[in-house]
Amino acid sequence: MKNEPLKYFEKILLLKRYSKQTIDNYVSHLRMAQSFFENKSFISISDKEWFNYLFHLVHTKNIAASTQRQVVGSLKLFYKEIFGQERDFGKLVVSQRENKIPDVLTIDEVKLILKHTYNLKHKALLSLLYGSGLRIGELLELKITDINSERMTVKVKQGKGKKDRLTILSSNVLKVLRKYFKEYKPKEYLFEGQHGGKYSAGSARKILKRSMMKAKINKSATLHTLRHSFATHLLENGVGITHIQKLLGHHNIKTTLIYTHIANESLMTIKSPLD
Repeated sequence: MKNEPLKYFEKILLLKRYSKQTIDNYVSHLRMAQSFFENKSFISISDKEWFNYLFHLVHTKNIAASTQRQVVGSLKLFYKEIFGQERDFGKLVVSQRENKIPDVLTIDEVKLILKHTYNLKHKALLSLLYGSGLRIGELLELKITDINSERMTVKVKQGKGKKDRLTILSSNVLKVLRKYFKEYKPKEYLFEGQHGGKYSAGSARKILKRSMMKAKINKSATLHTLRHSFATHLLENGVGITHIQKLLGHHNIKTTLIYTHIANESLMTIKSPLD
């Protein structure tokens, strides 16, 4: 009975066509909260208790500002949809967006990582993630039919913002994918688990971590770093910012413009006033 509200909430989000990644994130945050409050009914949790919970997440668990926004967003939507309440979580909201410059890998570091990824399936996964600038959630949702080798495109269905888009397919990645497909013969999803179904994000994260260790790259990097690196390297190679925006599926150009702060070629062409 304790899980009934969460199951119903999940069904509501599915009905309202929220992306699977958003649904998974929201439900996951609510399950963590449920565990923290030892299965106490959500309706009986006070604003003060939520304040202490978020304080615990921020100052003990060191969650990022983006995660904090997700937690608050899931709570607001949950109370609205399940209990018809417009709960005021104003004290829990991040007051100002952090404008952090994302970490990126160099092209040589990406090559080293792929060189030290010996398993063909793992190499295909990381290669496509970087080569097409995909989010991990988007990659795991790919079906075999989403790869178009004639047009050299990858179709991303219902990505962030619930929009379809096309991104590029590298000829080198296609070669790896063909070898992978021939050996592993996936049935529905492009990358599947050992017993069928979609591959897991957790397994993909372990692949990158192992490959970086083998390549002796000590940078702090995640699967999303490969996407950041894709965008930065395109910019350094002279690809226009609006084209990169479309490939990444950014709704707002401001999100894409962050890469202008880290593209080496752009920075290196600026002369110091002293010169």
